[in-house]
Amino acid sequence: MTLESLNMLDHVRQSFNAVTSRTDRSEIGQFLTPASIADFMSSLFEAKTKEVKILDPGAGAGVLFAACVDKILSQKKLPASIEVVAYETDRVILPYLQETMHQCAELCKENKVLFTGIIREDDFIASAISETEESLFSVPVKRFTHAILNPPYKKINGETGTKTMLYSAGMEVANLYAAFVWLSVRLLEPDGQIVAITPRSFCNGPYFKKFRVAFLDMLNLKHVHVFAARNKAFGDDNVLQENIIYYAIRNNKKPNKVVVSASESDDFNNANTLTIPYNQIVHSDDRDFFIHLGIDDSTINIMNRMQCFTSTLDKLNLCVSTGRTVDFRAKEYLRKNSQENTAPLIYPCHFHEGFINWPLESGKKPNAIITSPETSELFLEKGYYVLIKRFSSKEQKRRLMAAIYDPSRIDAPLVSFENHVNFFHRNDKGLPEKLAKGIALYLNSSIVDQYFRLFSGHTQVNATDLRKIPYPTEKQLIRFSDYVRERMPDQQTIDDIIEKECGNRA
Repeated sequence: MTLESLNMLDHVRQSFNAVTSRTDRSEIGQFLTPASIADFMSSLFEAKTKEVKILDPGAGAGVLFAACVDKILSQKKLPASIEVVAYETDRVILPYLQETMHQCAELCKENKVLFTGIIREDDFIASAISETEESLFSVPVKRFTHAILNPPYKKINGETGTKTMLYSAGMEVANLYAAFVWLSVRLLEPDGQIVAITPRSFCNGPYFKKFRVAFLDMLNLKHVHVFAARNKAFGDDNVLQENIIYYAIRNNKKPNKVVVSASESDDFNNANTLTIPYNQIVHSDDRDFFIHLGIDDSTINIMNRMQCFTSTLDKLNLCVSTGRTVDFRAKEYLRKNSQENTAPLIYPCHFHEGFINWPLESGKKPNAIITSPETSELFLEKGYYVLIKRFSSKEQKRRLMAAIYDPSRIDAPLVSFENHVNFFHRNDKGLPEKLAKGIALYLNSSIVDQYFRLFSGHTQVNATDLRKIPYPTEKQLIRFSDYVRERMPDQQTIDDIIEKECGNRA
């Protein structure tokens, strides 16, 4: 959204706040959305449709649908038409809402996009229930491609007509915001999109269970943004509330992963972002369907500290792969000890104090594999490699356990890594010595292990997961290597080295 558009939208909100009392706004649960938040919310929508139909229930001054219209018109491929249906029952704010609708009409006209704007002064809950409940006399329901909402935050009293109406429609909710979201989803087309900002209170607890079940059943959750500070989202309204923003699509597909971002305030450009497995957010065996966002003060601290590492494996010209030898498939070529025409075969059991200790004569695993035309694709040339165990038990303190394959310690022209380890390499060849030592020290630090656990909800360490971790620059890694000599430093020393590099940013 342009700076001019943002200023215009925030001017509308501030003008209304100036002529109304916070007490009155709180009485009806009305807290207008700051333009910066509206801009971020509208950016979450995907461009999908030629005919856009936007629902904004409880529209207030219209900041949300205006941000959505502005964002759609900034796309390279414009839709043929945009229709906005905005619900608002507060007559005091209607002039501001009408002005916003007029501005959207002008903006669409400038871009030669057909615009229809409808303001409905009806009670949204009553209207939506009557439109979505099936009856012999019901008319075809108007469906929407987009729903964007900052619904009223207000408890539903026990004997109100609203509660009776919702109960009769099969909706047991404790707060108006949940009812608004539930009904908005019901009004979406298949694959319609919704973005909402609400309290995160619905994520757990018994009062919102039916809503959570419906929410997760109807929607494919794609992105959740968490405000780490409780008083930032609606700071000028003095609202002390844990708010989240979420983006989802109406279909019954369940995502493999969900993007979770977090910021202290509405400074979304500096938000921390993770991609978290869906089954870590909604546990498959949880009958209460709690939504675990995994973002708290300690998580924010870890994410902030990791920001001092800005490189990637691609930038470092490095690769990570899974060990090539699957032992049960190569069983006839495995040997207990090294002999003529064999090469070292490295298992997790060979990890010792940050290096590979080979051979391990007392172990149960073979130490060697025959070199032959049949096994030729299983070998790598002599060199420095960094190995990571692929599996750990839930009881183990660490997920990431790295060790260095040092060719000066193992006299062999070839080596093979078993499938239970991942290995870092450079185009299927070894790494420079200092780079290998620096990577191994970094991966053995507590902060990297803690960061890894944020987005990996299982005990397996996949090569794909390792590619997503931020890495130090080559200069930083070479500095780390100075601390690795005959053995890896102890854990406290490693953590002190990494903490010093981060400038104690925590």
